[in-house]
Amino acid sequence: MPSEETRTKTPPTVRSSAAHEAREPGGTSTRVWTTRLLVLGIVLSALNLRPAITSLGALLEEVRDGLGMSGSVAGLLTSVPPLCFAVFGVMAPRLARRFGAGAVVCAGMAAIAAGLAIRPYAGGTPGFLAATALALMGIAVSNVLMPVIVKHWFPDRVGSMTGLYSMALALGTALAAAVTVPLTDALGGSWQSGLGLWAGLAVAAVLPWLPFVRGRGAGTAASGPGERAGGAAGPGERGRGKETGPGKRTLGPEIGPGEGSRATETGLRDRATETGLGDRTMGPETGSGDRTMGPKTEPGNQAASPEADGDRPERDRETRYRQTRGGQTRDGQTRDGRTPGSAPAGSAAVEAPRLRITRSRTAWALAVFFGLQATAAYITMGWMAQIFRDAGVPAGTAGLLLAVTMVMGVPLAFVIPRLATRLPHQGPIVLALGVCGLAGYAGLYLAPAAGAWAWAVLLGVANCAFPLALTMVGMRARTGPGVAQLSAFAQSTGYLISIPGPLLVGVLYQHSGGWGLPIALMSALMIPQMAIGFLAGRDRTVEDEAGR
Repeated sequence: MPSEETRTKTPPTVRSSAAHEAREPGGTSTRVWTTRLLVLGIVLSALNLRPAITSLGALLEEVRDGLGMSGSVAGLLTSVPPLCFAVFGVMAPRLARRFGAGAVVCAGMAAIAAGLAIRPYAGGTPGFLAATALALMGIAVSNVLMPVIVKHWFPDRVGSMTGLYSMALALGTALAAAVTVPLTDALGGSWQSGLGLWAGLAVAAVLPWLPFVRGRGAGTAASGPGERAGGAAGPGERGRGKETGPGKRTLGPEIGPGEGSRATETGLRDRATETGLGDRTMGPETGSGDRTMGPKTEPGNQAASPEADGDRPERDRETRYRQTRGGQTRDGQTRDGRTPGSAPAGSAAVEAPRLRITRSRTAWALAVFFGLQATAAYITMGWMAQIFRDAGVPAGTAGLLLAVTMVMGVPLAFVIPRLATRLPHQGPIVLALGVCGLAGYAGLYLAPAAGAWAWAVLLGVANCAFPLALTMVGMRARTGPGVAQLSAFAQSTGYLISIPGPLLVGVLYQHSGGWGLPIALMSALMIPQMAIGFLAGRDRTVEDEAGR
């Protein structure tokens, strides 16, 4: 029939694009603004993930005098961050599945604001510790969910987006270390005012996430592919199709196999376990094994944005996984006979089964590496300014030295993740960072005041093991749910490992009366960090090791 023939000859790209635009008012414009708002939220959130810690480090001596803390209690205070990260970080994926990752991060920013506003005026050490724990609870859940959100929304730019997030995190860390003492002096010399002012930055970070609370658009990364939770249409919903049940939407029949349209890219990106494709399709137009990300391409070519080139090794690994384990055969169909873009019979969406993450050696290596680098980072943030002050450096200069250490992460946190995604093995980067750390500790032991600026720079380079660890979390798993599990496991286990470090430094400092033994401890911990990090950098994935 003429009508049927016309419909058959209608380009699938036009048909699916039109259907997508009809389903989502605003179309491309809405998606662009959603992405911009999400990037703003990620940057502002990252800026708030360390000021609660480094602002305290800059004023630790004043806080100790004001609250009557001993060196051991101060060591306990510097151990509270990893303790809270371990306890509350493990809850983040479950909260994200229930409420959406965007809503959880928004609540986390609100908790940071409340904790920072309350703790200077809580009255006494117990209240100070409790308010600090409230702020750190918000930091903990955001720490875990940031790599998940990056993987979910920017699957082809994991390295660059992780670099942007890590760069903002380092900037916030350095800013708090550098300006807390001068601002405290400007506000009359009250350490309460100097600590409480950072609540304002956390309030600003709440605002970009509010639309995602209503729509839960950024909230499904940890819940598994194919789920879009929430009934209201929010800015985070992409590629909606027919409704199949409360809180779930799948693509309708308008999108067929082999379509390289943008609707396919946005709609199928998070259904890797369902179709074996995710955000890439394999249609007959490109030939077996080729991938399309947009309009139809010639055989053997791949259409991708230039900025995605830095993450090509990860995309290749993900595509191989989807072809072999995601259920796709070489003819573009899944093993159960379905074509890409069609939902499984009798179900709206298939949730990815949980990995047995503790069976993965790579997961354990990442967890230990994360724990050891966190130990070094929190010892540095909590005690380095005090080391310089005890060596005769003025308080304001000691704060600037800590800021220099933190600010080194601004450029390097952007460069290192992009470099890591280009390498098949991230071990050499781990070793280079470790050597810088050993040199910095040696300088602190031999001449802390004479070469203070050089030691601050070297320790700042060594602290960039954190963005490297986050990048490896995104590279050692292929799917959004896999990254969520690995991120929660590595960070929670790692922060548990790091709890004794800052506390032990405080105890050694109090009982030895100097910094020789604490610095020797820090140097000794750098050796296993380098060894375990080298193992974690191997080109392996937890899906291969843990099984389903």
